[in-house]
Amino acid sequence: MSKRVLAALGSAVLALSMAACSGDGAGSGGTDGDQPADLTIGVSMPTQTSERWIADGNSVKEKLEAKGYKVDLQYAGDDIPTQSQQVDQMITRGADVLIIAAIDGTALSGQLQAAADAKIPVVAYDRLIRDSPNVDFYVSFDNYKVGVAQATALLVGLGVQNKDGSKGDATGPFNIELFAGSLDDNNAHFFFDGAMDTLKPFIDDGTLKVKSGQNKIEQVAILRWQQEAAQRRMEDLLTSSYNDNSKVNGVLSPYDGLSRGIITALQNAGYRGAEFPVVTGQDAEIASVKLISDGVQSSTIFKDTRLLAEQAVVAGEAFLQEKTPEANDTETYNNGVKVVPSYLLPVQTVFADDIKPVLIDSGYFTAEEVAAGQAQG
Repeated sequence: MSKRVLAALGSAVLALSMAACSGDGAGSGGTDGDQPADLTIGVSMPTQTSERWIADGNSVKEKLEAKGYKVDLQYAGDDIPTQSQQVDQMITRGADVLIIAAIDGTALSGQLQAAADAKIPVVAYDRLIRDSPNVDFYVSFDNYKVGVAQATALLVGLGVQNKDGSKGDATGPFNIELFAGSLDDNNAHFFFDGAMDTLKPFIDDGTLKVKSGQNKIEQVAILRWQQEAAQRRMEDLLTSSYNDNSKVNGVLSPYDGLSRGIITALQNAGYRGAEFPVVTGQDAEIASVKLISDGVQSSTIFKDTRLLAEQAVVAGEAFLQEKTPEANDTETYNNGVKVVPSYLLPVQTVFADDIKPVLIDSGYFTAEEVAAGQAQG
């Protein structure tokens, strides 16, 4: 606990004692509502180039402010030195808790040591911060299962499996290509491992063929999850591996932004209609949800960031109250120094017929937003 937290809690206890002596009872106002206003939570998000991180940052901020806390929300523009500097500033300004979605999971060890020295708890948000003992808690989704879900969606899209898990009618062989996220993002490895464990039996028996031969994460990773880089790589694959009139049938893409780059490359190469490859995704970004609705992108993985933000707030509040946040996984997420206690949330696969029940009916998007491919307000 930081000195500011202890001081705030001490003031609240003293005020409650005085209220009791003066005979004020429950509902008389007290000072409970004033305590959060003395506390600041630093929220560090990686970028505003992805709509999901904008939504995450806003959601965490709104939920904390609704409870009365002051929030220092900063976006780092996908620049590691900027994020390091922003976290340093949060510590210097006396943040009482830090919630950090790291750009590079290995680049904040110095900042986390400074936070530990100042008794500031650190909650890693969606991306595990590695190589530091000073990560107190982790909130995320079950990232291995995200990869499993993406690979399963690819198999369903190709007709190899049905949505209920039964065997599909299609037998292949199908040409597929693989993409992964940024190697410095711990989640990218979980996504890829879950996907490859799921696809491997179908690759081994010849149902699927990675025609380029690029099947290692180091070969298929896209630095900083950049859409333009994914488009360039897909263009290179089409030129180098599909110049014999063969066709790509499916693409494992771990993120909607990459998917849109991949789709652009395929469209520019003349893919249309029924021959358009099955392309997976993640994050249910509105532009990709419209592509799914339009029959272009096949699927996405929906991670309800409203629930993730809520869990980050719960964890942060627990630390402010000198409690231990509830974890539902204390084994999976070893950051290279220790296993970080974690709270993992479930995910949902979204195909075209899932858009209404999963995304619209839950209030995540409106029907008008899906039709326009653009979030409003």
